[in-house]
Amino acid sequence: MNGDVNKTWKPTVGGIFNIVIGSLILCMLLVFAIAPIAIESVEEELLQFDMSLIFMIVPGLTIGTLAIVGGVFAIRRTKWGWALAGSIAAALVPFPLGIAAIVLLVLSKNEFKQI
Repeated sequence: MNGDVNKTWKPTVGGIFNIVIGSLILCMLLVFAIAPIAIESVEEELLQFDMSLIFMIVPGLTIGTLAIVGGVFAIRRTKWGWALAGSIAAALVPFPLGIAAIVLLVLSKNEFKQI
């Protein structure tokens, strides 16, 4: 074998699943956590920030961003570890697409560039 590997659809679909889930996480975070804070502070002309929301905002930003970054690496077929980490982050939310992304990326590990 001379190092050429047949490219399949699996990493691309897994990456798309990751990007979709990461985008959904960030949109839901914006709608349910960040926008109410901004609207309330405009209405009351006073910035009030509930520190308990930090426990929802920081993990949401982390998981959503990691899922999107992992999806980009999966589509580009580089940095398999980051792609897998993004899939694991995407699997933390109750959408079955994250688990499907993990399975697809594990099955297509040999398609990624070895660095």
